[in-house]
Amino acid sequence: MAVKVFIDGKEGTTGLKIFERFSKRNDIEILQIDEDKRKDPEEKRKLIDSSDFTFLCLPDAAAIESANLCTNPKTKIIDASTAHRTNPDWAYGFPELSPDFRKRIETSNRIAVPGCYASGFIALGYPLVQSGIMPKDYPVVIHAVSGYSGAGKKAIALYEAEGRNPELDSPRLYALTQSHKHLPEMKKITGLDFEPIFNPYVCDYFEGMTVTVGLHARLLAKKVTAKDVWEMMASHYEGSNFIKVAPFMGEGVLSEPFIPANTLAGTNNMEIFVYGNDERICLTSRFDNLGKGASGAAVQCLNIAMGIDETTSLI
Repeated sequence: MAVKVFIDGKEGTTGLKIFERFSKRNDIEILQIDEDKRKDPEEKRKLIDSSDFTFLCLPDAAAIESANLCTNPKTKIIDASTAHRTNPDWAYGFPELSPDFRKRIETSNRIAVPGCYASGFIALGYPLVQSGIMPKDYPVVIHAVSGYSGAGKKAIALYEAEGRNPELDSPRLYALTQSHKHLPEMKKITGLDFEPIFNPYVCDYFEGMTVTVGLHARLLAKKVTAKDVWEMMASHYEGSNFIKVAPFMGEGVLSEPFIPANTLAGTNNMEIFVYGNDERICLTSRFDNLGKGASGAAVQCLNIAMGIDETTSLI
């Protein structure tokens, strides 16, 4: 019998991508809401309670409101918003971090999907802290670039408009107040004592993301080389379906000494690169901001919660 799924916010970028990923699955029955009742709380409550799984692809306040509508104790809610990512009552949807993270996704009725930039940083920061290489009070600085699809429907329209502002031709640095909404989960999930400095850029291409962290070896908790860090990361993600650590310095993966950000668009994959030298060690994660950074991660969490192969309908 098909699993009943309701997508609250199917019209947004993430909701549409989740819907697309289910298009060829016969084990999913999508519950549809009438267009004129999309914001009717009672209609939404009925569909949420009738579902086995409800995805929340909404702004934070609306996601909290929809989560609170649920009265069926068997309905599992998977929230793609920022609203519940640091809530201890919700499983954090990043199964590759540890068996404990995966187990909580398997057993919880409430799952928070990680943010896109947060996924890229936490994939690097969590193993660094857990291995004892990076101290919890390390002064982390993150640089990141994303395609404009991650900025939402209004921004997509601006980038794709005729006669657009010439400033959109160049990378644009934002989050200038250091109050980006992904910072709380970056700090909490990695176990850092302080929020990082975070410098994200939105750029003139549609899809794909890189997140980069640099380490000064003299400030680390252990004396390590760049190769040591690579070996630790490779061991941490060994056997992962979706996260692969590239050979040291990107050997054999990078055709030129550049790390382009858009090569994993359309997939749920993430690649991690370790490079630099033994004094200044750099790590970069590369993935799709709409895949492992959003809809792909959400569907992966659903598959795990269903008890089926986590790669189902994901590439």
